[in-house]
Amino acid sequence: MSQAILEGIRVISLCSGIAGSAAGLQLSEAGAEVVMVEPLINPARDQQALFAALNRGKRSVTLNLENAADRQQLQRLLASADVLLHDFTPAQAQVHGLADEQLAADFPRLVISAIGGWPQRHALANAIPHETLILARLGLLDEQPAHRSGPTFVRMPFANWLACWLCVIGVMARLLARQRDGSGGIAHTSLAQAALVPMTMHWNRAQTPTPAFAKGLDKHIPIPLHQCADGRWLHVHYSPDKSPWMTAALSELGETEVARLNALWPPSHVAPNFGANKAIISTRPAQDWVEHFWQHDVAAQIAAPFGDIYLDEQARVNGYVVEVDDVQLGKTLQPGAAWKVQPPARTGASAPLMGEGNAGLFDAVVEIQAPQSGGRPAPLPPLHGLKVLDLGAYLAGPFACMLLADLGAEVIKVEAPKGDAMRRLERIFSGTQRGKLGVALQLGDRQTEPAMEALVRWADVVHHNMRLPAARKLKVDYDSLKALNSKLLYCHVSAYGPTGPRADWPGFDQLMQAACGWEMEQGGEGQAPMWLRFGVGDFFAGLSSLYALLLGLFERNRSGVGQMVSSSLLGATLLSMSEAVVLEDGSLTPVAHMDANQTGLSDTHRMYPCSDAWLVVVALQPDEAQRFRALTGGQPHAYFAGLTRQAALAELTARQIPAQPVLEAQMDAFLDSPEHAAAGLHAHYGHAVYGDLQQIGAFWDFGNLPLSLRRPPPALGQHTRQVLESLGIAGSELERLASAGLVAL
Repeated sequence: MSQAILEGIRVISLCSGIAGSAAGLQLSEAGAEVVMVEPLINPARDQQALFAALNRGKRSVTLNLENAADRQQLQRLLASADVLLHDFTPAQAQVHGLADEQLAADFPRLVISAIGGWPQRHALANAIPHETLILARLGLLDEQPAHRSGPTFVRMPFANWLACWLCVIGVMARLLARQRDGSGGIAHTSLAQAALVPMTMHWNRAQTPTPAFAKGLDKHIPIPLHQCADGRWLHVHYSPDKSPWMTAALSELGETEVARLNALWPPSHVAPNFGANKAIISTRPAQDWVEHFWQHDVAAQIAAPFGDIYLDEQARVNGYVVEVDDVQLGKTLQPGAAWKVQPPARTGASAPLMGEGNAGLFDAVVEIQAPQSGGRPAPLPPLHGLKVLDLGAYLAGPFACMLLADLGAEVIKVEAPKGDAMRRLERIFSGTQRGKLGVALQLGDRQTEPAMEALVRWADVVHHNMRLPAARKLKVDYDSLKALNSKLLYCHVSAYGPTGPRADWPGFDQLMQAACGWEMEQGGEGQAPMWLRFGVGDFFAGLSSLYALLLGLFERNRSGVGQMVSSSLLGATLLSMSEAVVLEDGSLTPVAHMDANQTGLSDTHRMYPCSDAWLVVVALQPDEAQRFRALTGGQPHAYFAGLTRQAALAELTARQIPAQPVLEAQMDAFLDSPEHAAAGLHAHYGHAVYGDLQQIGAFWDFGNLPLSLRRPPPALGQHTRQVLESLGIAGSELERLASAGLVAL
């Protein structure tokens, strides 16, 4: 078997949360040796399914970091390591001898990635790093619609999963920079930065906004989740009006009745006959509808119960579901790798028994750290010099390329002269495009082939998320492009994965949430399903593609060979289901369900309305829960209803019960906050149309290596002439192409 991409890389993980543990899993399945350091009593093991899924393939050693001798053993491990992952706050890290400055002095080649609750330069850096508390404080619980008015509990721990991907991208970027510079350093991220990833679509502010930019996308727009005749729910993306059944039914209803039904609902930006579609879909069973829509290229998916996707053929054939014989649970079905590279991901064996690696691992430790010699090179962004051609549209592809630009790559975005389909949603479009040079060029036309070929020869990377039949039609598929550039790294994001019966089907974030059970879970027990507005599937897929791309780059640095790498919406969303696995008898391990009122999972993990506003309590430790019940007398709803939020939070703080205000309408407050600005969470630049544009800022802290957050999103065709003339296309030829409508200048 060929050498795994990260073979020879040793990772030490001191992580108890989902984000850090999942990051270790991604590195392990790319070939790294991951040593998890755990305490003698590890509460993470109580969640058996989650622990099994996140820690397969790792080695376990037990250390008590309160003990000086054990801290010395940890230092020995770090001397042999390439990467350290931890999820301590800065104060905790200092106590354990893991402060950044000390680690850098002792282990100059070590890459250190801490996943805190908040960025280390933030005023809240040492606050309790729990996702629900962070979402409440940021105001994101108010960004999700509910069956009722007011803020909503979010069932999926999406910030943890996004932080997993930010972590491994940061680690890979630092490892690549280490190859260039010879030294390690930090690659930190946080749950707060991860939670802000999807808000790039929404939290933008312009000095001179257009009406479309100012409007944004309201959280109350109707989502096309329709109940069918059998009571099941179907999520349909975009208009189904051209499918034969729908066309016939609309005709039979007639214009007057269609208009009446549509008027019962607010206008939908995806379906002009939303109300009539809803009435018509209610006349047939869900399975009949979904099969009909699939036959006619309408993107649709049944909102399935949590766990059903484990038995789905498409998920199985792409390796998004794998069989693992776990030492505790027996034979299980678990989420597999969400990305594909060569050499391929390796599914690890069972999660380890506690401390099973102690003796052998400590006996075999060999120091690999060496003192740094010579002067330090001038600090450059981690991916400085990487040249990227972005052919994507919508969210997943463009967002991944935006982050490549943040990391220092030179990114050229190519879109049609009429513009990316997302440009009509201006605020969303702007949130995924910063840092790029914009070229408006018609793909697939013989007259533009010389320009396209010049761009491909220039690039190290081509990235996109169009369907592969369309890519072949436009002659931007991998086989066509590698003939022009043999070392090209070609990264593709699909909906359902590269193989199987649905390989070339249309798909969107909403449909993956439906298929993986998250819409059912977000709806609350006994309620209609609800889409998680944060577009998590798109961002999971974009970030996982970026991880695959950096693995491919790491491999190319060794072999000199380019390749095609990929990720998908389905694979990346399915990974977020790791809190449940399927047992040998076919049953699903238990999961916690949200209450029907969409306020939480239990009395000690819930939002409560006070007399004037909402707060959230996250009392998950036994002593915290005991103090909470003593305070509220076992009647928390009545207790909080009689207090103002300020008074209630004072009582909770006095008893050391974790809680936060559930802040609402926070976009302007976030963008005005000096605390967030000081932590690097803001970005400002001048835009060709909007004037001063303010957006969400850095998703990482690389310490001595800068990020590149200075270039605004491009206006349509803003850099066409600049880029193509620099690649040898004559100005007169560009004028001719422009007059033919094949480029925009």
